[in-house]
Order: sequence, then structure tokens, then C-alpha cells
Amino acid sequence: MSADTKTPLDHVNSALNQLKEMRHYSKNYVEQLTAQWLLFDGELSKLKLAAHIEDLMVRQGELYEALEKEIAELEEVAASLQPAPEEAAGAAH
Repeated sequence: MSADTKTPLDHVNSALNQLKEMRHYSKNYVEQLTAQWLLFDGELSKLKLAAHIEDLMVRQGELYEALEKEIAELEEVAASLQPAPEEAAGAAH
């Protein structure tokens, strides 16, 4: 299927897949940053760098939450774009 023949549902599903991939990596990054934070919190505090890392953790968490929200919204759009069962059955014949 070429880019010219993609349906709105195809475009939504493509965007949805990319957002889910971003969510996956975002979650991994939050976990990695948290692990580093826990290891070096004391040293970072002494260097007055703890607030910088904490700010990054908060922002990464906000990105993850925003991705979750957008994915949920696009899943609803994708569901609404699905052909009705009778239309799908008629198209198969």
C-alpha cells in the first residue's frame, strides 16, 4: 500500500505505533534515570546538582504521562474508524 492509498485508520495506526514505541523508551529512560538518581543522590546533592536531575526526572515523567494520554485518545479514534462488521464482511466477498 503506497502512502497515497493509506486510509485515515492507517495513518492513525502508524502514529499510534510510533507513540507506543516512544512510551516504551520513555519508561526505560525514567527507570534508568531513577536508578542513577538513587545511586548518586548524595554525591549530586554535595555538588548542588541534585535539583537538575530531579527536574529531568519530573519532565521525563510528564512526557510519559502525556504519551499515555495521547495513546488512549488515538486508540479511541482508531476504534471509531474501524469499519462496521457488516461492511468488513461485505468487502471480503
